[in-house]
Amino acid sequence: MAKRDYYEILGVGRKDDEKEIKKAYRRLAMKYHPDRNPDDTSAEEKFKEATEAYEVLSDAQKRSAYDQFGHAAVDGSAGGQGGFGGGASFSDIFGDVFGDIFGGGGGARGGARANRGADLRYTLELDLEEAVKGTTVKIRIPTHIKCEGCGGSGAEKGTQPETCGTCHGAGQVRMQQGFFSIQQTCPKCRGAGKTIKSPCRSCHGTGTVEDQKTLSVKVPPGVDTGDRIRLTGEGEVGAHGGPPGDLYVQVAVREHKIFTRDGRDLYCEVPISFVDAALGGELEVPTLDGRVKLKIPEETQTGKLFRLRGKGVAPVRGGAAGDLLCRVVVETPVKLTKKQKELLRELQSTMDESGSHHAPKKHGWFEGVKGFFESMKF
Repeated sequence: MAKRDYYEILGVGRKDDEKEIKKAYRRLAMKYHPDRNPDDTSAEEKFKEATEAYEVLSDAQKRSAYDQFGHAAVDGSAGGQGGFGGGASFSDIFGDVFGDIFGGGGGARGGARANRGADLRYTLELDLEEAVKGTTVKIRIPTHIKCEGCGGSGAEKGTQPETCGTCHGAGQVRMQQGFFSIQQTCPKCRGAGKTIKSPCRSCHGTGTVEDQKTLSVKVPPGVDTGDRIRLTGEGEVGAHGGPPGDLYVQVAVREHKIFTRDGRDLYCEVPISFVDAALGGELEVPTLDGRVKLKIPEETQTGKLFRLRGKGVAPVRGGAAGDLLCRVVVETPVKLTKKQKELLRELQSTMDESGSHHAPKKHGWFEGVKGFFESMKF
């Protein structure tokens, strides 16, 4: 009798990845498992059929051979004729597919699992000048370090942790559930593999104590809010001798009194007098490298942008520095004297007599308003 196509059995496509194949097999295995279908030979056959298909398609080498030559290429290695033959054992397949559900897997068979320490995060506030030019700062962070009283063992000085009598030091226990043997974290030692009868008074049996440490952080030029600096191995210490985690320094740039940053460009507002706007002039404007001259042409309107090339920020990941864009704001004079007011009124009257060309935007705006109201007449 011809065998069914493995892809058809699992209900997956030939382009589906290993994750989809595993997902499909898990669904079928749960549905047709013999424990769920006692005395149902049809379900048992479907269960074996799905397991055989998964054994082949989850193995990259076997899958490639099957895709090229069909069942003839894998009949010697797949478990189709009476078991789970020359390939992976069924217990290995089961652990691969269901280990993430039941907490099993072979990672801790030799003893308690050495877990990596937790990562830490520290928010570092910087001035704009520090972020743009780079700096080195010292920070103090709370952390856990190895307890000196017990040397990290968690046991009172003069005593030692004892091998767990439940898991015999493995950190996990094996439980039989019907057809399957399931490996779980030991409930007594919680995976440590050892128990402590006399806990250390300093750390209360944890092996670590709270402390603070000072670190020197080198901030590269060009960082911005949201950038992270990774300090490898400066996180929490690992459990059971595991490696420490990392410390991530999160950059937050303080608001600046003059400049606003947008990527590699800087923006600032430059107030200018009514006279400078009308007649033109030269101003000193600040940059992060010092002061520079900015030439204001005649008849400059408020809101005009002047670009100073290369006076922005060089990005932290490389590239040319951006620009500084200065937006001029014409400032209305205040607290005028009587004579100054008379002079302005005289100026206004001469401008009115000479026509609209002295205030083209004003004239154009009023013409637009006039046209708008005329268009509304019926």
